[in-house]
Amino acid sequence: MILLLVILVSITVGVTIFFHIPYSRTKAEFLRLADNGLSAAAASNDVFTSEDWKPLPSPVRKYFESSGWTGTPKMSSMKAVFKGVDFALSPKKPAIQIDYTQYNFSEHPARIALIETSMYGIPFQGLDTYVEGKGSMKGVLAKMFTLFNQQGGEMDQACLVTFLSEALLLPSAAIQSCITWEPIDDTHARAAIACYGTTAGGIFSFSDNGECLSFTTDDRTAVGMDGSKQRVRWSALMKDYKRIDGIRQPTRLQAVWHYDSGDLVYFDSRNFRVEYSYSMTIK
Repeated sequence: MILLLVILVSITVGVTIFFHIPYSRTKAEFLRLADNGLSAAAASNDVFTSEDWKPLPSPVRKYFESSGWTGTPKMSSMKAVFKGVDFALSPKKPAIQIDYTQYNFSEHPARIALIETSMYGIPFQGLDTYVEGKGSMKGVLAKMFTLFNQQGGEMDQACLVTFLSEALLLPSAAIQSCITWEPIDDTHARAAIACYGTTAGGIFSFSDNGECLSFTTDDRTAVGMDGSKQRVRWSALMKDYKRIDGIRQPTRLQAVWHYDSGDLVYFDSRNFRVEYSYSMTIK
């Protein structure tokens, strides 16, 4: 009995120590992909001019002009950091708190994101990637056990349209030739992206003063923890704009599934921050 107790205590201590070791294969893969993307990014001394916005529909042009991007350096990538995000795994489960870090690269569209949280005290990490036209979403429990690893054509399109939804946060991406713009009216514009043989699109909505309010698409598939798939309308909402280093930017981002039974705000972040890279160094 005493021997069994000693073994159980030893296992518990060992597992606790393992959980608190900072190294994980998932995070190491995320950092490797980030380093590869930053190293491959071409340096540029160019700045945004009014000519860059001229081909865009009027509400998109107004967004960039009123936000203060004209005259600023063209970036090769962005890093967005979200802390304490309310994240809902499904409509029937309460939200959990996650930390979320992502990189977006403009020249050759790519996006990688790392999710970090815990479930019942056990570390959980997720890795979302869109690299060279291939999208994937992987979840790893206790740093070792892969719970899911979604890939395939639907995931390629979903990751591509997510990149498109964030294009206004990364102006150098919004003016890439792979993205085409179509005017709708004074406060709406349609965008489409074609990359690596996959296409996706959606509609951006703007306020009268030029703030981007939302992006909505039908080109995403909701994937459940059990692997089930459902085609659902999806929106990214941008709110609480502030002037940061002279640029008007949203500081709150929400992601919403528009289910028939009602909307699910499954990602709700306040006070996220964005950093732009003009070199090849990870910050």
